[in-house]
Amino acid sequence: MAITTLSTHPSRTWSLPNLLTYGRVAAVPVVVGCLFWSEIGWMRWVALGIFIAAGITDFLDGYLARALSQQSALGQMLDPIADKLLVAAVLMMLVADHTIASYSLSAAIIILCREILVSGLREFLAMLKVSIPVSRIAKWKTTLQLVALGFLIAGPAGDEVLPGATLIGLSLLWISALLTLYTGWDYLKAGLMQMDA
Repeated sequence: MAITTLSTHPSRTWSLPNLLTYGRVAAVPVVVGCLFWSEIGWMRWVALGIFIAAGITDFLDGYLARALSQQSALGQMLDPIADKLLVAAVLMMLVADHTIASYSLSAAIIILCREILVSGLREFLAMLKVSIPVSRIAKWKTTLQLVALGFLIAGPAGDEVLPGATLIGLSLLWISALLTLYTGWDYLKAGLMQMDA
């Protein structure tokens, strides 16, 4: 994995890409609230709609930041934080309502532990003024996680429309957990290289 020095971009606090990232952070408590009252069937669909919109902003903010030359240090910091908040909050709510249960809890734990590990490594490397670019596999992992969580958010309501939707979500969650292990090891190796440097 290549390691590059983090470049400093001028702050663009209210740029469109950053506004999209703020929106993703703001979506977290709304999705959590909808899942908290998920016994009201249509609340799962509202949660799924907001979650999909948040997932789209994950793609758009980075694309627009590059296209409009509005990349910033703030955006680079907030983007992964917004992703982790959304994924962690949804995982916890799905565990709480038993959509994720039994052996599948292991997949959720793997994903959460990896996010904590990578956050710690990024903080350590930031002190060394070193940035690790996101790999293509890590991007696929994130996409797969979001798709898996989308199926699981729909849950029982989704099973009525597409029989087996929850099973599809759990299967994709396990695949993304395996990719999570792989990419987490990649980040750990890069961090260990810097410790030895």
